[in-house]
Amino acid sequence: MFGLIPFASKSELSKDENVFDRLMNVFDEPFMQSFHMPDFKVDVKDNGESYDLTAELPGLKKEDISLTYENNYLTIATKSEQSKDEKDDKGNYVRRERSQSSMSRSFYIDNIDEGQATADYKDGVLSVHLPKTEKAEDTSHTIAINGAA
Repeated sequence: MFGLIPFASKSELSKDENVFDRLMNVFDEPFMQSFHMPDFKVDVKDNGESYDLTAELPGLKKEDISLTYENNYLTIATKSEQSKDEKDDKGNYVRRERSQSSMSRSFYIDNIDEGQATADYKDGVLSVHLPKTEKAEDTSHTIAINGAA
């Protein structure tokens, strides 16, 4: 942690900038940005008779997305694995990179008819339609995602 604090002379600290703000700017450095957890944007709209949820999930395949409704919580989970292999003329690896990522968001949405819930994934956008009901039972249900693979 010692090496993460940038050196500053007294003349640099005497500028209009607050010393504490300058210290906290270390978290804007590229090294610290690698700790940022990925997330995705979600909009939930109450239409009176139903809820419509839209999630932006660009670059993912339908198979990488899981959608469940359990104990009044709708959960969107994603998992992605990528690998890039580059070989030279002899078939030896010049570069080999692998990465994995996963994201998950949960939303408390009660009193929906989970049997009538539908989902569609197209062009990187997941659309979920959740019809309302008077009383919901606490059960677990996986919602199938329609759309192109």
